[in-house]
Amino acid sequence: MGFFATVRQGRKDDAELGRGLWRRAHDRFHRGLDRYHQVLEGVEDEELYGELVAIANELAELSSRVRAICVEAQLRSPSDGLDIPGSLAGVHRALSKAGNSLATTAEAAAMLRLAVGPVPVGALSVRRRAEAVYEHVEEAERQLRKQTGP
Repeated sequence: MGFFATVRQGRKDDAELGRGLWRRAHDRFHRGLDRYHQVLEGVEDEELYGELVAIANELAELSSRVRAICVEAQLRSPSDGLDIPGSLAGVHRALSKAGNSLATTAEAAAMLRLAVGPVPVGALSVRRRAEAVYEHVEEAERQLRKQTGP
């Protein structure tokens, strides 16, 4: 992304996500995705690489959902600080867990990258950790819907 595109995206993010809690949750998720993709650069085993890329693509698809959750949360409870609004505490908790799970997913991929010799179960450990990311994003969506009612 060029300099001006980065500046424009930053302004858009400020407008939609604010500069507080929801922006931090969104940005943390994206940093986890970036880290996962950085880990992929060093994978030499073609089969393992293919498995890890498939997981990366699935995780990247969650990005738009995380952004939508954070944008909606910012609309409902604007945040320019770090105070967690009581009504959306469950949403924030689930987003935090999603970010943590994404970081551990990247860590698991890094451990596979460093493995010596063939990996007998492939990317199974990474897949399990990625499933936790999906579950936490779905929980954040449920918590957000719960605040709007049926």
